[in-house]
Amino acid sequence: MWEYFKIFSNPKKLRERGVLGMNARNYYIIGQHNKRSLYPLVDDKVQTKMLADKININTPHKIGVIEHQYEVKDLLRIVEGYSEFVIKPAHGSQGKGVLVIKNFANGIFTTASGKELGFNEVYKHVSNILSGLYSLGGQYDTALIEELVHFSNVFQNFSYQGIPDVRVIVYKGYPIMSMMRLATKESDGRANLHQGAVGVGLNMRTGCANNAVSHNLPIATHPDTGADLMTLQVPMWKEHLMIGALAFEMTGLGYLGADIVLDKFRGPMMLELNARPGLAIQIANCRGLKEVIKNVDKYYPKGLSAQQRVDYVLNNAK
Repeated sequence: MWEYFKIFSNPKKLRERGVLGMNARNYYIIGQHNKRSLYPLVDDKVQTKMLADKININTPHKIGVIEHQYEVKDLLRIVEGYSEFVIKPAHGSQGKGVLVIKNFANGIFTTASGKELGFNEVYKHVSNILSGLYSLGGQYDTALIEELVHFSNVFQNFSYQGIPDVRVIVYKGYPIMSMMRLATKESDGRANLHQGAVGVGLNMRTGCANNAVSHNLPIATHPDTGADLMTLQVPMWKEHLMIGALAFEMTGLGYLGADIVLDKFRGPMMLELNARPGLAIQIANCRGLKEVIKNVDKYYPKGLSAQQRVDYVLNNAK
């Protein structure tokens, strides 16, 4: 396994091992399979949620939406009757601007870290979202308020505080590569690899761990919990892959990333989609995407339904 990681300092070896680079991804994959007119379907979380609801993809329930500054004063009315929820920018990325409220009572908002906020502080946060502080390109944004995800106890020893999620790469409607992202103390509870989260490559047939990395280097145990990462297995694996396959039907994007969480009450739920998913998933899986994409182009049947495509992956993926 160590030999695989040594290739990342050698461009020639990268090509030989079929690692998909940024330029090739942008030009040959995204440029040829993702129409720019379709980007808003995934860049806007509100629009994504509406589309998902239409084809019954499981997502966190929407509580409310705030689009204009004059509506921020209505926040208390919107969350009335809810003791927990999440406020996020509709056009945010990498978890920026996401405010998780674990308890709201007597006018006090308690965050996931236990910090207590008053209305004025939350008002300011929502106002910052609308001003584009956390959005792609700094453009004016919308604040989405939705139900809090209660992550499954199955993963409680594998992640530090934050909610772990599964990233599934989908090409031409086929889920082709996946990993689980696990929060660490260093990543401040966020499941972003570049912030220090752990990436666990997953077997496409079983959802079992086949490799794990931190800062692009192989590891065997979680740096904070000590959990044996090679014992990780994602339950309801077929349902996870179905969300990815249906995301293709929903958006028409030939290459996308689907981020999925496992809620203890509602099962696998789609958090968001990405038309330009990163490439670190190759490191987590010790495998290049070029080889997998070529196999899909050459051998995978066309014209199948989402269910049939998932079944094909479960029976034939290598």
